[in-house]
Amino acid sequence: MVLHFFKYQGTGNDFVIIDNRQHIFPKNDTELITKLCDRRFGIGADGLILIENDEKSDFNMIYYNSDASQSLCGNGGRCAVAFAYYLGMIGKETTFNAIDGLHFATIDGDEVNLKMGNVEEVKEKPTYTFLDTGSPHHVQLVENLDEVDVKTVGAKLRYGMYGKSGSNINFVSQVDDNSFNTRTYERGVEDETLSCGTGVTAVAIAMHKIGKTKSRTIKINMPGGNLSVSFEQQNGSYTNIFLKGPAKQVYKGEVAC
Repeated sequence: MVLHFFKYQGTGNDFVIIDNRQHIFPKNDTELITKLCDRRFGIGADGLILIENDEKSDFNMIYYNSDASQSLCGNGGRCAVAFAYYLGMIGKETTFNAIDGLHFATIDGDEVNLKMGNVEEVKEKPTYTFLDTGSPHHVQLVENLDEVDVKTVGAKLRYGMYGKSGSNINFVSQVDDNSFNTRTYERGVEDETLSCGTGVTAVAIAMHKIGKTKSRTIKINMPGGNLSVSFEQQNGSYTNIFLKGPAKQVYKGEVAC
């Protein structure tokens, strides 16, 4: 079998994307998914995305981490919107389905603004904050962010604190009143990634929750680029959350499976 694929990236978070409206991709073949995401023996990506037709919305996004586990991916969602626009499936505004339900998004050139799910609970601990932004996230302020061994320390926290199901781990340092630098260990990838959309969203909300910023539009600087998160907050709940940043096609090709 020969698969036609596209490669997209959002601030360095990269994805293999396949137009699966004709249901050509064997979705239960986890070995194929991990192979395609392998950077030495496959195409190479942090995750794989299938775009399919959907009865309730403009399209359905099925997202797999590079280990074939499924979750929500914020940057993946933004890249899926850019791809659907490229295919002519949507206009400048869209509503699509994902593992956690419906999402609204807009696209303007390379910029995609994606509405995330509401966050009803943020758990404040003495040394970290925990919340779910479609995927679970541990957010921890650190000194000397550049010196943190994200893969080693992230894996220790991911497995040691959160067990088999795990959590994504975000290390954060504050730049100014509404800007933060962040590095993320992603479960499913089991390594540091250049960017993480749900992680960026979690960091912005966590920093607001613990009083590090009063702004409701927050800039998060990742190794792969900059993203912004805006939200509303009332009675402890965060709503109308938007993740904004670039999503770009890198190349397209064919791969023999």
